Amino acid sequence: MKLTRRQALAAMAAPAIVNRARAAGMQLEIAPGPFKGTRESLKEWQVPEWYRDAKFGIWAHWGPQSAAEAGDWYARNMYIQGNRQYEYHVKTYGHPTKFGFKEVIPTWKADKFDPDHLLQLYKKAGAKYFCSMAVHHDGFDLWKSAHQPRWNAVAIGPKRDIVGEFKKAAAKHGLRFAVSEHLAPSYHWFSTSHMSDKTGPLAGVPYDGADPAYADLYHELPPDYPYGKQVNDRQAPDPWKQHYFKRIKDLVDNYQPDLLYTDGDIFFEEYGLALVANLYNISAKRHGGRCEAVYTSKLPGDCETGTCVLDWERGVAAGIPQNPWQTDTCIGEWHYRRDITYKTPKRVIDMLVDIVSRNGNLMLNFPLPNSGELDGKELKILDEITRWMAINSEGIYSTRPWRTFGDGPVATAPPSGRGARFNEAGRRDFTAEEVRFTSKGGTLYAFIMGWPEKQAVIKPLATTSQLAPPKIKNVELLGFKDKVKWAQDENGLTVQMPEQKPCDHAIALKIAV
Repeated sequence: MKLTRRQALAAMAAPAIVNRARAAGMQLEIAPGPFKGTRESLKEWQVPEWYRDAKFGIWAHWGPQSAAEAGDWYARNMYIQGNRQYEYHVKTYGHPTKFGFKEVIPTWKADKFDPDHLLQLYKKAGAKYFCSMAVHHDGFDLWKSAHQPRWNAVAIGPKRDIVGEFKKAAAKHGLRFAVSEHLAPSYHWFSTSHMSDKTGPLAGVPYDGADPAYADLYHELPPDYPYGKQVNDRQAPDPWKQHYFKRIKDLVDNYQPDLLYTDGDIFFEEYGLALVANLYNISAKRHGGRCEAVYTSKLPGDCETGTCVLDWERGVAAGIPQNPWQTDTCIGEWHYRRDITYKTPKRVIDMLVDIVSRNGNLMLNFPLPNSGELDGKELKILDEITRWMAINSEGIYSTRPWRTFGDGPVATAPPSGRGARFNEAGRRDFTAEEVRFTSKGGTLYAFIMGWPEKQAVIKPLATTSQLAPPKIKNVELLGFKDKVKWAQDENGLTVQMPEQKPCDHAIALKIAV
């Protein structure tokens, strides 16, 4: 955002050390700048153009829970008797009273981790930004953390600054850099580590999380805490809120990301608002007074006016939301799992085009195994995305929504089941009956979401349609060197297809209007 003269003068007059917000008796020190840690102040934030243009990011949701290669939420579920991951843990490592998550952490080796190679692949695949997970609910920091000195990736496990190495590689390859933090719910999420078996020879013997010597990892919980129960993770003791603030501020201060993904909303009100303001003020200082950083929240109310970008986890918004938004999803589970079936390349590309047509971005996780090296199936998916992007990316990058996002049986179906988080499970692969639109200046892109036999008919571009532009000047098929035959009449824009398709998935018509 560009600062008004009043904001610029206020920033210059601000104390050289900090702006301060008071919460529970603690001074929340943030970087000086145009933003304060209040909702009213943060409403002035605007989505930066780089983010609106980028459309596609790749994420490494990777950490010590990936060591077991047994799927998501391992650190929590290994302490729940009867859970699949509990059974795996007992069989593989031993009982969690003797071999807990603190013992799993050193088994995360990252022995084949090459961030430069990974970021090279991701850039080639068309990603414009890259996100490194910085801390998950397991409370383990992937940087040299000032406030988690024992349990971070420099001190134990890989003994490498994962966040720092990813940042360096992102800069080398010209990608915007993002970090994800999932820390706030940890206080409740990790309470299972304090429980015990309910049956069997070790029934009633507390798991290792109950040992006060490891409270810096598993938390110090009150005796009457409802262990393992679903509780409101937006509520926590003040000492935890203060600790959360210090940890995430340390992350942002040291790595100055272009995007901070928070797994949830703006947590703990004053604390979360101060973190957002700190992020934006640091960015404004780096960019001559213009904030180019993005914060994401999963709560619509946080992002109605300025403040942040709304993130739809594993979901697609309905229609065309007025404000830019983001889907975060994964080709499999969030943490690496050996025995899982990944999304097909077609499913990923269908989602990307659908999301972009609706004013959104896609941040796609490729889960890394213990070694830090993509497996063969992941490389195949990445290669297909790369080949598709090489032909069709001009219809993705720097585009904006058209008058409608699309047409077809899915697009025109009743909106039930659409426009909600976690709705991607109900999706089905698109066919040639489905079309999605993007626009850029005087160019309209129409993506046909399957290979049509002989011809494609774009009904919204009929001469009788209120949506159609006054005149179509030319039509090209991206990836096809010769001219295509086309005609526009009351039935739509009809384009004759060549004998050989230019790519394996959604094909793009470039329409000059």
